[in-house]
Amino acid sequence: MHIMISNQSKEPIYEQISHQIKNKILTGSLVEGAALPSMRQLAKELQISVITTKRAYEELEKLGFIYSIVGKGSFVSEQNQEIFKERKLKVVEEKLVDAIQNAKDLNISLEELMEMMSLLYEEES
Repeated sequence: MHIMISNQSKEPIYEQISHQIKNKILTGSLVEGAALPSMRQLAKELQISVITTKRAYEELEKLGFIYSIVGKGSFVSEQNQEIFKERKLKVVEEKLVDAIQNAKDLNISLEELMEMMSLLYEEES
């Protein structure tokens, strides 16, 4: 599993891991029942403490994204379709907030931003 850790991020490493795994689940890159790397394996790959990966997995489990079976590992949970849709909408909203903030930083008007979004939306159809 490809996870990028940024030392420049203000976000703690365990949150970076849990957010990236959560996004992989929400986008369908990780599907229901898929096995996640063991905490030790992921810690070794990322060259971080096992305690950090344990905290990330615990966070994901608490949110219902994964479940663990003692002696077998951690797996992607079945996602309730309504909850899944809500989570995906939240991801879209977060990305739109980022885009809006970037547009404001560059003094791009709402009309220009809407035009850009319309063009990009049509391109992806």
